[in-house]
Amino acid sequence: MRRSFLFGIIPLLLLLATNEVVAHATLDHAEPRVGNKVATLPREVTLWFTQKLEPAFSSITVTDSAGERVDTGKTRVTGSQMSVSLRPGGVGTYHVTWHVLSADTHKMDGSFTFQVGQ
Repeated sequence: MRRSFLFGIIPLLLLLATNEVVAHATLDHAEPRVGNKVATLPREVTLWFTQKLEPAFSSITVTDSAGERVDTGKTRVTGSQMSVSLRPGGVGTYHVTWHVLSADTHKMDGSFTFQVGQ
């Protein structure tokens, strides 16, 4: 009896644990793409997430190879999309760092790089 109960409850617990992970707003895709190489610095970085974001608690920071900020500091959030404009910059590696609070109140953050140059 006890053994069959465990075999019945374990799949249910795994299903619940999987749904909890899916509930967080994770990065779906970005432009420029994660790890991509582009010829010139784009005018903005745009990120798409798997859930709607809370604008007041979500932001993007972009720094150049020297660690200097190249974003304008004015992150725009619409639904599950977030973007920030960039100042002109040169070739090199750019580091994008993001922090979000999803509508379900889960905080997530992450970062990635992209390259600018020939």
